[in-house]
Amino acid sequence: VAGWDFAGRAFIFYLEINHTRNAPILERPSTANPMKEFPIHEITPEQFPGLLRHINDPPKKLFVRGNTPDVYTTDPPKFLCVVGSRKYTSYGKEVCETLINGLRGYNIIIVSGLALGIDAIAHEAALDAKLTTIAIPGSGLDDSVLYPATHKRLAKRILEAGGALYSEEDSIYRATPYSFPKRNRVMAGMCHATLVIEADLKSGTLITSKYAIDYNRDVFTVPGSIFSRRSDGPHMLLRLGATPIRNSEDIIEALGIEKIDDDSDANNIEQKRLLLFQGLTPDERLVASALSEPLSRDTLLRAIALPTSQTNTIIMMLILKGVVIESGGMLRLAG
Repeated sequence: VAGWDFAGRAFIFYLEINHTRNAPILERPSTANPMKEFPIHEITPEQFPGLLRHINDPPKKLFVRGNTPDVYTTDPPKFLCVVGSRKYTSYGKEVCETLINGLRGYNIIIVSGLALGIDAIAHEAALDAKLTTIAIPGSGLDDSVLYPATHKRLAKRILEAGGALYSEEDSIYRATPYSFPKRNRVMAGMCHATLVIEADLKSGTLITSKYAIDYNRDVFTVPGSIFSRRSDGPHMLLRLGATPIRNSEDIIEALGIEKIDDDSDANNIEQKRLLLFQGLTPDERLVASALSEPLSRDTLLRAIALPTSQTNTIIMMLILKGVVIESGGMLRLAG
């Protein structure tokens, strides 16, 4: 990302030291072996996926479980690293799921760190959207040490869906505070761009964006509420020149991918809206129609010429029917 000033780089770089000092206590290793049908093998730089072999400090080798993407195909995929806070908000979760779902059908591989929070949500969303996803944990890949142990089932789903696990560490290496910045370097180095969903100013997530900057890769980020600490990291990145992401189309355009031509997009949106409104009572239609844009509950109550108690009951019914979603203190139409 051109134009990032020295102060910004220095600020992000200090996070690497801060993150290791404040790292959480690591888990005890597990002896379970749920992924024995996916053996660990070693690959050399010629077989590295994405852009990893082109960075100035590439790993000498990688250990892999699962499929290695063909790096010499005539139509190589774009690799998108998606990272964010472990302590995410409902807004961050919904944004991550919505953005990745909008990439369905495109030749994009979602890369993340298998960690708690936005990382796991990104992997899950990629699986739901039928996109290949790659996980890069901060540990070795043997079942006895895979970190976090609570995500072994997710790791197995990634492998069963044709994805992969990668690590620079030996197979039985246990995660340490120092191994996470190392793996962040691999994630950023592998990908064409890094997307930051949510992060406070001391989040280890920003280490990944620092590496992306150093490797001259694009950094994307999602604006958030000015009242949320989880938005401080993205807003700092925006001030330093990161690309703001409003929807999946912004990602597709920024990655230089030709958009799938679908003249029926507008018709599909209208059809979805009609389907949502089917079977609603006149009063329910009245309330749903007022949500042409997201509104707070108080604003919606003032906009509807019905008693407050009746409107609240209608809102509850619309939520139960899946017509309306309440998230981050705002009400909006589903879909």
